[in-house]
Order: sequence, then C-alpha cells, then structure tokens
Amino acid sequence: MTTASKPKVPRKNKTVSVEKKWQLRLYVAGQSANSMTAFDNLKKICKEHLEGQYSIEIIDLLVNPLLARGDQILAVPTLVRKLPEPIKKIIGDLSNTERVLVGLNIKLLDKKK
Repeated sequence: MTTASKPKVPRKNKTVSVEKKWQLRLYVAGQSANSMTAFDNLKKICKEHLEGQYSIEIIDLLVNPLLARGDQILAVPTLVRKLPEPIKKIIGDLSNTERVLVGLNIKLLDKKK
C-alpha cells in the first residue's frame, strides 16, 4: 500500500505591517467644564499627532465610580495611556499641549516638526 504525500508548498516570509495603536482612556466626572475641555483638547491632539491610530474611551465616574479602581484614579479629568505600554497618566484638562505630547511620549512620533 502506497501513501501519497501532499506536495510541500514553500512558505514565503511575510512582512506584516503592524501600526501602533494608541489606546487612551479619559476619566471624567459628568459633563463638567473641565471634563469637556479635556475631551476637546484630547481629540485635537490625537487628530493632529496620531493620524487616526488611536481610540479614546471615556469613563464617566459619576455613572460608574467603581471603574476608578482599575487605573487607580484619584482626580478627574485623568487621561490614561493604556497602549503602547508602559501605562502613562496625565491629570488635568490637557490644555498644555506640549506637556501632553511629552507626557504620553507622542512628541517622539511627531514627524511634522
């Protein structure tokens, strides 16, 4: 009895382009002025410097205060960069763009300057 073997197909090396995805989480307290300002500033910074390679999750601690435990949130608004690691945090309304860029290490990726 002869067994037929399948012909071996040579495997090609594939180069997979993996874009760096920024996962950002903004902790807020309802729709307070500081919370809204932080969200607006964050959207502006992301659109200008991360070119669509980001996601923003808004966590309203007035709705679910227990979610503050996971990222050890003590003040709001607080921005948490979940990815890329390491985790980074910035407290405040994010109006100091330079501080946010440096704090999140986005400044290193900015190709416009």
